[in-house]
Amino acid sequence: MRARVKICGLTRAQDVEAAIQHGADMLGFIVEAHSKRRLSVIEAARLALPAKGIVPCVAVTVNANDDLLTRITAQMQPDYVQCHGDEPPERLADIALRFNVKTIKALPVSTRNDIVAAMAYSGFADLLLFDAKPPKGETIRGGHGISFDWNILKGAPLPKTWMLAGGLTPENITESSRKSRAPIFDVSSGVERAPGTKDHGKINQLINNICP
Repeated sequence: MRARVKICGLTRAQDVEAAIQHGADMLGFIVEAHSKRRLSVIEAARLALPAKGIVPCVAVTVNANDDLLTRITAQMQPDYVQCHGDEPPERLADIALRFNVKTIKALPVSTRNDIVAAMAYSGFADLLLFDAKPPKGETIRGGHGISFDWNILKGAPLPKTWMLAGGLTPENITESSRKSRAPIFDVSSGVERAPGTKDHGKINQLINNICP
């Protein structure tokens, strides 16, 4: 059985349709956060609607306040809220309880010590997402197409189910799946022609290239 794949940063209806058709296991929509792939709550709700009951949808947020989360959960009704900001562990637990939604915490890593520190979120978030740290001075939290050294995952304390992001492409996904043994891969820029515009062939190729 292959690892699961989340196609993130979706901005177009035809890309949502293609992701579902090619076997994506989760769909990600960046909601009112600083990003080239930013959507309004209304846009995210419209794009996620065809996937409802078919593929779990993720609202990707950065330091979202309760007002924004209220609008997201009411209008979009995501299966997960992904927190990509500076949210402490207790905030993840509060979001899950207050809004009756599963949570993902994105954690920037570059060393094994970062992996160890990230385990502070274990038990507070439903899934931990290990992503490469953004370039120095960059304010956008993800989608930079940068990988980290997957070897730091070997022997690190990892939860049973977790996610890997950062510079994943059809060309390197086989190596990544072999080295990391990640149960879920999160891919955005690696299957794009331009920010927010997915390449349907690359989505298909990436999913097919994952090691079983």
